[in-house]
Amino acid sequence: MLRVGLTGGIGCGKSTVAAMMRELGCHVIEADPLAHQLMEPGRPAYQEILREFGSEILQSDGRVDRAKLGAMVFSGADKLLRLNAILHPRVLKELERQFSEFARANPAGVAVVEAALLIEAGYVKHLERLVVAWCRPEQQMERLLARGMPREQIEQRIAAQMPLEEKSRRADDVVDCSGSLEETRAQVERLVARLKQLAAA
Repeated sequence: MLRVGLTGGIGCGKSTVAAMMRELGCHVIEADPLAHQLMEPGRPAYQEILREFGSEILQSDGRVDRAKLGAMVFSGADKLLRLNAILHPRVLKELERQFSEFARANPAGVAVVEAALLIEAGYVKHLERLVVAWCRPEQQMERLLARGMPREQIEQRIAAQMPLEEKSRRADDVVDCSGSLEETRAQVERLVARLKQLAAA
């Protein structure tokens, strides 16, 4: 089995590339939903997050309000580091479990983990290939503004991530998501064909 990481900046086309890779036969694991599950009431991370950030981050039903938590942690790097220290080890453990499960059933398969902070979390050392979804910075800003995100929040989120150019330098493969969906898909088709060859070798 080939272990592949897919990362990129917020709004750069990472989820689009992940969906295309899934359609083309890769097993895609998204890290964000795993992190969200770990924050559910009754899960160990829930109590730690509550102790660290207080009950003001809760919704009326007792679940973590991710928008409130996001606003809090992206307002200061130390808070984001504290949240990541709670979540990352647990997410990595669950990723390992899912990779192992997939490898047993698909020894020549391609397994892809999609995560914004793949490099920052130090998970790259567990991977054999790193793919970065890239677009021009001005395009990244346009896309995020079109989603309705306030400019200040966008700037905080971008500042909290490794610069796109640095991510691209560390990548084995870069998918340029600046063009049309058809252009992106053509790149992803070529990429997946190469990854399948590597997995089967």
